[in-house]
Amino acid sequence: MKHILVMLLLACSVPAMARGEKFDRGIEQKTFIPKGQWMCGASFSYSEHTDDNFKWLVLDEVNSVGYTFKVSPIVSYFIRDNVAIGGRVAYSRSLTDLGNLSLDLGDDLNFDLSDYKDRSHTVSGSFFVRTYLNLGDSKRFGLFNEARVTYGYGQSKVEDGKGDDLKGTHQIKQNLNFGLAPGITCFINDFTAVEACVDVLGLDFKWYDQKTNQVETGKRTSSGANFQINLLSISLGITFYL
Repeated sequence: MKHILVMLLLACSVPAMARGEKFDRGIEQKTFIPKGQWMCGASFSYSEHTDDNFKWLVLDEVNSVGYTFKVSPIVSYFIRDNVAIGGRVAYSRSLTDLGNLSLDLGDDLNFDLSDYKDRSHTVSGSFFVRTYLNLGDSKRFGLFNEARVTYGYGQSKVEDGKGDDLKGTHQIKQNLNFGLAPGITCFINDFTAVEACVDVLGLDFKWYDQKTNQVETGKRTSSGANFQINLLSISLGITFYL
């Protein structure tokens, strides 16, 4: 019975394909954002922590302070309906000042880390292409997919110890990323929208150059591909359409 059904389906489809007929799936392309509009906006994040003799699992006597700051402006232009090209610049800065940390894994496995500081800052630039799709007949909610290429340059300085035992390491980091980031946008009014997107696909290349105590040098390269949803990479922002 299954073979008969398959043969009937093929018999019905072959004449239509031979005549060059097209199947109408009922998809209607609608304009969500028209050609000629400018989009600009920014995302911002800041976090800080302070630990005073804090204990957590195997960590004991944790004393540290730190913060992470990031700002990312964005601008793009719609070259056609629902299609935009643009760029993004991001700057991030972080500090971790670890006064003391004790790792207790048992009677014979105890480790202490103290007087450790890590300062870093990174600047990156991206070029992207976005395509939009409205949800049904809604002019307020829409989906988008962003294809981007990003280059980043950063520096960090690590200090370990103090006094005569002080060691310092300066590091330069460069990275090149090709990725896709789908998201959703919601218009608050005719000119303002909030959006969220998440990285789901990417090729990432990184290069590191280190110099310790201005004498010892080291290098490291790495590359990887990501084909899964990373919930920790969700970014939120607000955009304005002019």
